[in-house]
Amino acid sequence: MPVECLPYGPGKVNACMILGNITEFSGHLHPLIVHLPIGFILLAAVFNILSYLKKYENLKPAVSITLLIGFISAVLACIFGYILSLSGDYDPVTLSHHKFSGIVLAAISGFLYFISTDKVNREVRIPGKLFSVLLVGLIVLMSYSGHQGASLTHGSDYLTMRTLMQEVRDKPASVQSAMIYEDVVGPILQKKCSQCHQGGKQKGRFSVESLQTLLKGGKTGPAIVPGKLNESELYKRITLDPEHKDFMPADGKPPLTKTEVQIIKWWIGQANAVEGKTIAQLKNTDAIKPKIGAYLGFNKDAADEGEGDEKGFILAINPDIPVQADTMLITHLRAKGLMVRMMLKKPLMLDITLPANSGIKIADIKGNLMPLAKNIIWLNLSGNNFTDNDLAILRSFTNLEKLRIEKNPVTDGVSNDLIALKHLEAVNLNETKITDLTVVNLKKNPGIKRIYTWGTAVKQAN
Repeated sequence: MPVECLPYGPGKVNACMILGNITEFSGHLHPLIVHLPIGFILLAAVFNILSYLKKYENLKPAVSITLLIGFISAVLACIFGYILSLSGDYDPVTLSHHKFSGIVLAAISGFLYFISTDKVNREVRIPGKLFSVLLVGLIVLMSYSGHQGASLTHGSDYLTMRTLMQEVRDKPASVQSAMIYEDVVGPILQKKCSQCHQGGKQKGRFSVESLQTLLKGGKTGPAIVPGKLNESELYKRITLDPEHKDFMPADGKPPLTKTEVQIIKWWIGQANAVEGKTIAQLKNTDAIKPKIGAYLGFNKDAADEGEGDEKGFILAINPDIPVQADTMLITHLRAKGLMVRMMLKKPLMLDITLPANSGIKIADIKGNLMPLAKNIIWLNLSGNNFTDNDLAILRSFTNLEKLRIEKNPVTDGVSNDLIALKHLEAVNLNETKITDLTVVNLKKNPGIKRIYTWGTAVKQAN
């Protein structure tokens, strides 16, 4: 009888959602567990070879138990690897080779353990040299299976002469000489997207390997349409709310920074997704050159020595953010159960999340939060039963860009603390006690672009 997945209402968990999360989590155990059989099978081989020496012959009994652990961990790796294969779009041929060789590896390691036990040796005597040859053969098979697995993760050409001989591009001498795709856009996509969209793993049948693959796109069509942001699926995905199911990068991977998003937006919309051209060869670049300069890491001194029109790129990062802060405060917050991510080290930009229903009071963390207030760029305090009085501290978070306080019993009073936050761009107020008055108040802050008010008394027309 099929299982029927029923919704349980806002804020409640769907049974199938739980099952899906468990399955996805189980698959993610494969990269962890897969290293265990590698280590134990290699250790068994080392013990076996050393046991031929009189000095180390006492290691021979250890071969059997080491093979047993290797066999058990290989079976677990096969199980979790199969679950992982269901969660992504992998190259079918490489996946088939990796899967088959992994299963055979587990079977042979179990067989070698079986024939190495004292009970079997008393019944059937296996020549020691034959056993050693079989063990070496197992290592060869393990190397092949590992190579197939690495091809799925890093691409089929990760271990080729082409990769070895591939030249690493030198950092451009200036913003003007930088190639827009080769030096800027391409590296951004490689760093943030290639783990899931290149080589043997191409979720949605989409790869960021080249401009051609971007134009081709995947299941949903072209990833980019030159000159048309609204039709470019890549841009849509990276600018969704991080909580949206289609937001990319997915699975908790580091999102693109504000500067990276702005560069890709300009490249698609203004530069028509061009490649093979330097910034100097493109038109209307005055607004984007500071962002590109910040991404490439040119410092102020270098800008002073170069072209004058490159000066001022440091404005791409909010100059009000303190360069440093007391890192012990971050340690204390983590110890109390908060998740703290460093978005940038200089200046120090923080993304802080207090898990929902934590039971932690504002008074418990205020002493550690307030000294870091100007370094906090993203803040998530959702679902912790905080009131307007609790959240009065927000007025001190002057560099805040994204704020999530949904599922808290806050009222219109909280808007008074947010109006003056000139860098605030998005605030999530879903399932709170606010009314239309909050929206009216927040519109007084021209920096706020997105206000989420689902499940409130606010008329959605606002």
